[in-house]
Amino acid sequence: MGDAVLSKIQEFLKLEAAGGIVLMAAAVLALVIANSVFAGYYDAFLATPVAVEFGALKIAKPLLLWVNDGLMAIFFLLVGLEIKREFLQGELSSRDQAALPFFAAVGGMALPALAYVFITWGDPVHVRGWAIPAATDIAFALGILSLIGARAPLSLKVLLTAIAIIDDLGAIIIIALFYTENLSLMSLGLAAVGLFGLAALNFANVRRLAPYIIVGVFLWVCVLKSGVHATLAGVAIAMALPLRGDTSGDEHGEPPLLRLEHSLLPWVAFGIMPLFGFANAGVSFAGMGLDSFAHPVTAGIIAGLVIGKMAGVFGFAWMAVKTGIAKMPVGANWMQIYGIACLCGVGFTMSLFIGTLAFEDPSYAATVRLGVLTGSLISGVIGFVCLRFLSGAPAPAAVAR
Repeated sequence: MGDAVLSKIQEFLKLEAAGGIVLMAAAVLALVIANSVFAGYYDAFLATPVAVEFGALKIAKPLLLWVNDGLMAIFFLLVGLEIKREFLQGELSSRDQAALPFFAAVGGMALPALAYVFITWGDPVHVRGWAIPAATDIAFALGILSLIGARAPLSLKVLLTAIAIIDDLGAIIIIALFYTENLSLMSLGLAAVGLFGLAALNFANVRRLAPYIIVGVFLWVCVLKSGVHATLAGVAIAMALPLRGDTSGDEHGEPPLLRLEHSLLPWVAFGIMPLFGFANAGVSFAGMGLDSFAHPVTAGIIAGLVIGKMAGVFGFAWMAVKTGIAKMPVGANWMQIYGIACLCGVGFTMSLFIGTLAFEDPSYAATVRLGVLTGSLISGVIGFVCLRFLSGAPAPAAVAR
């Protein structure tokens, strides 16, 4: 792997890891406020009505939904950019590189969902949350991994990032297929016009970002009104942005996709994700006891994140390596792979987000948050202990080729 590519990977991982630490701080702050005398102000802040009106078009939502539907569309735009870049030029661009994270991610999505369904089976409402423990929070997980220092070779960080990116792709597909209802055909038709416009810009090799952003805002509004979750508009915009290697004669010096990704990453890492965490992690423990963890939804999420993720990621990775389908990451051992599998159970951002889609009844909010926070905390602690104290001597800083 070239020095320039390796340098970009290291910069990306440092920024994601730092963002994960900020995200942790925001989540802790939300928990403290939600269980203090300021809890009423916290709830009132999130319920603040915000409206945007342009002629006959009006979008009115509480602040919490502007964060979850609006700002998270930008988060998904960045996720889409990362997915496209990884599949075209990065760690997922060849079969040898993609095999291990692909199989690990498949197991890491399937087994958590099965664990959740096993516990909630028989209640059609509870079962709707089956996808909640299937996601990995890349920033949170990398933030924990950054605390390991030299004991975690770069190849492990790249593996964790690749698994999380494939997880994100799976979550996007799940949202599109299973959490979309009450469709508006007119809005979908207008959204199709927006998609056509983005495709036309790509085929015309338009390299300025402004046209994509203008059409993208139009697409976001149409998707928001269509019944399909608005965050998917961000993914559509990302897929349309060119990633062509030839930048000769380009006044900007790099492809539009990379330019936008580099611009968005600090805003998402240090702004949008911490704000989302602050808005969605505030669980009030008033009236809760040990029996709260026995609620099928809470227990299902915890089992999925802690047991399902660990067994799925580690088990499928082990099978892929032992059968010769994939290769072991350079400088890594099986205890480190197990630690990474546990860190994949940190599902904070995406799990909370899917929880808001799975249960529209606000009475489930605290139940989902308790499960996600508990499962993510347990997974993070186990992963940290395995990587920091049980994985042996620090490995050479190497990356899988």
